[in-house]
Amino acid sequence: MTELLFREDPYLQSCEATVVAVHPEGVELDRTVFYPLGGGQAGDTGKLGQWRVLDTRKGPNADSVLHVLEPGASVSPGDKVEIQIDWDRRHRLMRYHTALHLLGAVVKAPVTGGRIAEDKAHLDFDIEMEKLVKDEIEARLNELVSSPVRTRVTWVTDAELDARPDLVKTMSVAPPRGEGRVRLLEIPGVDLQACGGTHVKNTAEIGRLAVARIRSEGKRNKRVTLTFAA
Repeated sequence: MTELLFREDPYLQSCEATVVAVHPEGVELDRTVFYPLGGGQAGDTGKLGQWRVLDTRKGPNADSVLHVLEPGASVSPGDKVEIQIDWDRRHRLMRYHTALHLLGAVVKAPVTGGRIAEDKAHLDFDIEMEKLVKDEIEARLNELVSSPVRTRVTWVTDAELDARPDLVKTMSVAPPRGEGRVRLLEIPGVDLQACGGTHVKNTAEIGRLAVARIRSEGKRNKRVTLTFAA
């Protein structure tokens, strides 16, 4: 198991770590600040020692993380390394991920999927197209952003989550399990749901948002894409 430092402090940008194993798919460390692809959020990039980390993926076991290095990189088990994420990119992902929690609170419909990239983010909803009004969604999002709320992370047991199905908002993404407890992200008065991603401390950090596009992705999926307003 890798110590996932980003779970407790998503603002931690670097740390020292020890190489535990080197797999064809990536390097496993004893601890990491790198968030692996999951929950719709892109994996982190950055540096591991002198080498570039091109992507971060989940390993085969619970809480194992694989750091995908640039071609030609060479590390060995036991090596002590300094690792550092590309902070500007990560912070954009954190802002977008938190913004999607706001979007899910504004659009009252089941969420069927979503994705967070560094230049945009979207959620898919099971809703009729005519109910998605761009200007209304955008206005409500920016109203929420302009009324700063401090986010809060708490934990519940697997059993508590099973007893509260309302805490799982995304139909296509199961919350991360494996250690007997599940992480919740709360935006008091706005949203509360199981989520293992990284988020900003305060909704004011998100900045103004724009609804870039609303389009149909099939009978049950209507996609709302957000960008940061210029």
